[in-house]
This record gives sequence, C-alpha cells and structure tokens, in this order.
Amino acid sequence: MNRHTPDPISSRDDEWTGPRPALITLVLFAAVSPLAINMFVASMPDIAIDLGASYATIQLGLSLYLFMTAWLQLVIGPLSDVYGRRPVIYTGLALFMVGTLICIFAQSAPGVLAGRIMQSGSAAGMVMSRAIVRDIYPRAKAASAMGYMVMGMAIAPMLGPAIGGVIAELTNWRMIFVALALFGVAALVLGLFNLPETNRFRGTPLRQQIGTYKSLTRLPLFWLYAGISGFASAGFFSFVGGGPAVSAIYLGLSPSTYGLYFMFTALGYSIGNFLTGRYSERHGLERMMIEGAFITIAGPLITIVLFSMGIEHPLAFFLPMALVGFGNGLTLPNATTAAISLKPDAAGAASGLLGAIQIGIGAVASVLAGIVVGAEGLPIPLCILIAVGSFIALVLTMIAVRMSRRTP
Repeated sequence: MNRHTPDPISSRDDEWTGPRPALITLVLFAAVSPLAINMFVASMPDIAIDLGASYATIQLGLSLYLFMTAWLQLVIGPLSDVYGRRPVIYTGLALFMVGTLICIFAQSAPGVLAGRIMQSGSAAGMVMSRAIVRDIYPRAKAASAMGYMVMGMAIAPMLGPAIGGVIAELTNWRMIFVALALFGVAALVLGLFNLPETNRFRGTPLRQQIGTYKSLTRLPLFWLYAGISGFASAGFFSFVGGGPAVSAIYLGLSPSTYGLYFMFTALGYSIGNFLTGRYSERHGLERMMIEGAFITIAGPLITIVLFSMGIEHPLAFFLPMALVGFGNGLTLPNATTAAISLKPDAAGAASGLLGAIQIGIGAVASVLAGIVVGAEGLPIPLCILIAVGSFIALVLTMIAVRMSRRTP
C-alpha cells in the first residue's frame, strides 16, 4: 500500500468523543510491569545471598515473571473486550499488590518466586494502556500517542535499576518491593479518579472474543508485526538477562553502578519514542520501523568490535546498547499500532496476543542470555545473541513493509 493511499481501516474508525485519561495515568499503568522487572534485577545477587539460594534460582524470578506475563496477556485482552478496560486493570494491579507483599515477607527462594508470579498481574496495565490508546485515537494518530506514552513509560526502566541498586546497598532487597508497592498504590489511586471506560465494543460473549484470536492468526501481517515486536524486544530482554552478569562478573561493577550505566539504554529508548511521537504521523509507520531495525542491530555489532579490539571499558558495553534502546523506541510503538489497527473492534485481544508473543520471545531470550554469558559473564556471546534477534526483526520488517504496500 502506498504511504499516501488512505488506509481503509483507519477510515472506518469512529472519532472518540468521551473524556480521555491523562497521559500520566496511562504511563503509570504501563510502567508498573517494566519497573517490577528492572528494580528486581538489581537486587538478584542480594536475594540469593540472603536466602541461601543460587543466583540461577533467583534469576528464575525474571524468567517466570516474563513467561507468566506472556500467558496472562492472552486472557487479559479478551476479558477487557468483554467487561471493559477498567475492571481488568484493577484486578491485575490487585494481584500485583498481593504478589509484592508476598515478596516483602518471603523467607525462602520459592516464596520470592511465588510472589514474582503473582506480580505478573501488572501486565494488565501494560496491555490495557496500549488498547486504550487505540480506543481513543485513529490509526495515524495512535502511533504518535503511543510513542509519547512509551517515552514517558521509559522513565521506569531508566531509573528502576539505579533506584533498585541504591536501595539494595543502603537498606536491603525487601525495601525494593516496598517501593514497588507504593508505586502500585499510586497507579491505583490515580486511575480511580482519571480513567474512564474507553471500550465501546464491550459486551460481546467471551467465546466470540476468544474467537477473534482465530481471525488474527489468519492475518499474515499480524504475525509479521508480532514477530518484529518480539525479536526487536529480544535484544532488550537479552541485555536485561545477561547484562547484570557482564557488569558484576566481567566488569566488576556494583549494583548501583550497573543501574547508572543501564540508563544509557533506557535514555535511548526514551529518545526513540519521542521521535516516534513527533514524526510517525508525518513519515509513516513503515519507514520508522525500518530505521529502528537498522539502528538496533548496530548497537551489539559496535560492542563486539570494541571488545575484540581490547577496549573493555564499561562504556564500550553500555553506550552502544543505547542504540538498541533507541532503535526499539522507533520500532515497537509503530509495530504495535500497525498490529492492533488490523482489527480495531478487537483491540484488547490484538494487544494481548501481540504482547504475549513479544514477552514470550523476550522471556526465551532472557533465559538464553543467562546461558551464553556463562559463569564468566562474557559480553561478546551476549552481543551476538542480541545481534541475531535484531537481524531477524530487520528481515521481518522488510517483509512486512513490502506486504503492507501490496495489501489493500
């Protein structure tokens, strides 16, 4: 489809005339899940020592959280299309709060892992914030709004590791979960006052809503957009899963120092989302995705070259990773909007299935990252893994762009 040809899907969108939630409300809901990921990562070594468990066991708290988040999104989407966005968000955040309390008082590694599984209920905020954006904006404007929302949301992974590292060093790891509980309470309270129900299509029987997955899976473009989101995110989740080992073992950095260096990646992601919000409507979703894919793959390749030359400063590892974040910031909001826009009347189901695929691929990548870095925390194998995922995302992007221009 030519970029200047009117989109038949967006032309059918009805303009939203009701009250719109404040952007900060959607940002808080969407930020709970990534904040729970990033603040926890900084405390994994301390939790392992305190509870007498291996690091690999505690790292399951990251992988299990991601896998549960992926599965939950398959249910969250259809439920929100039936009952509305608000009930699903509040139920998910309630589960998150229960899981957080379990982690605070856990006396064993299984207790922490159980709490982490419950915390995955925060996925509701992440899925619903995307669906709400699509509820209230037509396709062309949704990518721009998504970019601004995710740019604000990127503050969570930007500050999360640093805050978590400082809390772990000054107090103890349990206080990290206390901070997460306070953040969850803030999101709940703000939502109660500022989140209208935006689902205009709710009420369809659940069986029929689940059936929309069937129609989505018959759309080749949906699979391509989902694959782009998944493999682009795989680079970030590989970095999250293996980066702490590279930082602590290979580079000898403290948790708080790791958190400070991690800000490069999150800052790159924030800038990429800002540019998406500013230029996506003007330049088109496809062009932004292509540019993002090329930028993402450049990051790990630069690190591989630098370390192969013997330049093993922390900046040689963390600074190129900012390109991974930057490229993701260009790719993910546009791929998400394109995928959800294929069926506007099932935005919740589409967002849930897309998120499940994206997080599921990311969860596998985080496990692989823990394996490839090994006991020595080797950075080059990790960067090769990131580059492979980014290359797959680039190939899928090129195919999707060509197919979308041919599809009426």
